Amino acid sequence: MQYGDLPREFCDFNSARVAILPIPFDGTSTWIKGADQGPTALLEASANMELYDIETDTEPYRIGIHTLAPLPELFAPDAMVEASQARVTQLLEAGKFVVTIGGEHSVSIGPIWAHADRYPGMSVLQLDAHTDLRDEYEGSPYNHACVMARAQERCPITQVGIRSMDAEEKSRLPKGGVFWAHEVVGQAGWEQRAIDRLTKDVYITIDLDGFDPGLVPSTGTPEPGGLQWHPTLAFLRQVFAQRHVVGFDIVELCPNPAAKASDFLAAKLLYRLLAFKFRRELREMAE
Repeated sequence: MQYGDLPREFCDFNSARVAILPIPFDGTSTWIKGADQGPTALLEASANMELYDIETDTEPYRIGIHTLAPLPELFAPDAMVEASQARVTQLLEAGKFVVTIGGEHSVSIGPIWAHADRYPGMSVLQLDAHTDLRDEYEGSPYNHACVMARAQERCPITQVGIRSMDAEEKSRLPKGGVFWAHEVVGQAGWEQRAIDRLTKDVYITIDLDGFDPGLVPSTGTPEPGGLQWHPTLAFLRQVFAQRHVVGFDIVELCPNPAAKASDFLAAKLLYRLLAFKFRRELREMAE
């Protein structure tokens, strides 16, 4: 299944600038199950998008977007991390801009590590309701509650939208690098401070529970008081404008067959971020 149900000439692997890697893994989730169905739901929803992006006045699909076969199902989280890191490394070596879709948040560990190896000095921007800084949870250091602890071992992190954590995680919080939901939702002026913390090369990991559950109810661990669509996209647009975004992921979509709005938001979010990433090239192509 190809993202956006694109014409064949725009999803050929050899010519595509973007490679989307689905990782349908739900092996460590601790509440609502179903994140393994997230990639399929996102891809199915993407077939219903308009391919012209109003905000950027571009058609992002024209850069070429190839959707790969899903990473083979692996039940052990450490095996999944190893396999995803290896696959993303291959794609980076092939010159692709890699987008990973999950799957629960542990699927981000391998892609983050692969990008950190490729881009020394890289930082990670996390949009999330949870800090995910446990060193180990339920017997695994690769649990979805540990993803940012594993990321922070390789590179500096900045966290936005946080509104839930365990007391034991406080010692691992990045100093000055947490932008709490109660301080940013409905507020202005924090965005540049967050961007200023980021290094030149940035990887973005987006847990959909970072958004308010009124906007994205279909996620594994919904938390009230979250981020909203337009302010979040305005912030991310500035991140792309001021930094070199090297890759991103969108995770924790737990689709509800009776309510497709979350699926469509995830698909649209992916497309908008590609518009931000390739806006200049797309404008040149249109001239």
